Amino acid sequence: MAEIDNASQICGGDRQAAQAISDVGDGDVRDVCETLRGFPSHAVKDLLSLGVCLRCILRLLGIRGELYDNCTLSLSSILSSVFGDLTDSEKHTINDASVENGKCSESPNLKELEVNEALCSLCLGILQFSYCDDKASVVRKDSAYDFASSIVELVKQEGHQIDGFSLEVSIPPVIQENEQSVCLYMKKKYESESWFQRKSLSERDSVKDALKTCMTKSLEKLLDCNSNMSTFRIRLTYTQAESSKMVQTFVERKQGCKRRKAVTGTDNDLETVDGIKVANFPSDEIAAVIESSLETCQDSGLSDRVSEPCQLVFHCCRTHIYFGGRYLKYSRNVSQTRWIIDDERMGDASVEELIGSNILPVCRGDSYKFHAAGREDIDVRMLGSGRPFLVEIQNGRHLPCDEDVKNIEEKINNLENKLVGVRNLKIMGSQGWTLMHEGEAEKQKQYAALVWISRPLKDEDFQSISSYKEMRVVQKTPIRVLHRRSPLEREKIIHWMKIEKIVGSSQYFLLHLCTQAGTYIKEFVHGDLGRTYPSIGTILGCRAEILQLDVTDVKMDCF
Repeated sequence: MAEIDNASQICGGDRQAAQAISDVGDGDVRDVCETLRGFPSHAVKDLLSLGVCLRCILRLLGIRGELYDNCTLSLSSILSSVFGDLTDSEKHTINDASVENGKCSESPNLKELEVNEALCSLCLGILQFSYCDDKASVVRKDSAYDFASSIVELVKQEGHQIDGFSLEVSIPPVIQENEQSVCLYMKKKYESESWFQRKSLSERDSVKDALKTCMTKSLEKLLDCNSNMSTFRIRLTYTQAESSKMVQTFVERKQGCKRRKAVTGTDNDLETVDGIKVANFPSDEIAAVIESSLETCQDSGLSDRVSEPCQLVFHCCRTHIYFGGRYLKYSRNVSQTRWIIDDERMGDASVEELIGSNILPVCRGDSYKFHAAGREDIDVRMLGSGRPFLVEIQNGRHLPCDEDVKNIEEKINNLENKLVGVRNLKIMGSQGWTLMHEGEAEKQKQYAALVWISRPLKDEDFQSISSYKEMRVVQKTPIRVLHRRSPLEREKIIHWMKIEKIVGSSQYFLLHLCTQAGTYIKEFVHGDLGRTYPSIGTILGCRAEILQLDVTDVKMDCF
């Protein structure tokens, strides 16, 4: 009772408004009422007559904070307590529930005003929690909490493990046009009045920010976690079938088009006009062209009313989870990635599938992508320290812990076929992608190649081969890959080489070498019909062929 009595003093004795205000919070309402009293009632009622909803009025008057989260009843009560009773036409603007069968009720009360607020001509229902669903049905939620509850139900259906969330909102550009229109109208009509001169319209909350303010507190309560820079994202994408003619004209002018039919849709959750992403253009440029167009108009306010709210597409997802490590490939019949030619699989399996298929189920993701620092041919083994790789899990619903990662590594290393193995598996941030690509350009690779030459190996051959340090080799695109690679000439560096003799053989030996990344080793051995020079064949003065090749080390600091 004491809370209601205090609120009643704020409301000038209106007990019904006082009850609503006490539900919201005495301190917050007192601040709002004091702020509203700094504005003339005719300005507020003028905005109501334009079809602007109560939350948008509060925004335009520079009021910010959790009041956006309050129900329509509380907002109506506040306006009534500050400005007195509204006329029938003003009440109709707030609420079309007072109109039944084409006749206005004589004196709708605050309870009636709560039921159905007319579609806002500025935010198009976004701050009224009205929208069209995927079946084109109009949905109206009574409060931010109810709206948040419907979102949380969808989140739970997706089965995400949530330790925090980030709320993202995308709105159609026509709302920006509406906002500029109302602001310009207010400036023209009230700029000479002292209350308007004390306020800056640029300090108002945007529709997007106001919606986030409305939703965040309720989502935090329902999801039992905080809103932060989380990897889990809740995305609300609003679109409007009636595209902005001003924005369309701006896009056409920027694209050098003469005349186009406007189409508004979505492309990766970005508003588009005629298939062109509006987000590709700076928002200040769009705002400038809207204001310039509005200044040439003779009409005041919002002349065209939209009959239906925006269409809402809800999407929740987690940003990519990255697993990094090094893989080893023990088979000469395993490709790095899935290799299909004419519907026929090449090789027994792929590194990509053997690793990715064991990580994806643990994260409960939609799909995965495999990335590696370079690649070896299907008949080349990857030994030694292994090759750095990343597995990118898309929309993972489970956040794996250290124990999960350890179990994944053990499972891959204990596969029956022993085709691949992994080392140093760990979860990494997106910086792992950058580190891998930065190191890839500078890395050195070591190899061991089984080589046959057409003559017996001589003692001086050992000294001759090992004497080459930092040798530059010119390689044209190998004949074996010309069908898929550009015919270029590349210069690569052979950092060092040495020969290891095979006991009992005079024409076979192991060639150990360290080269710059991107060197074609097979061609460096046999010369590729002279397309690589110098080669082992030209250095030894005989025919040379490579029989087997292993990568023994990939020198990169990361992973």
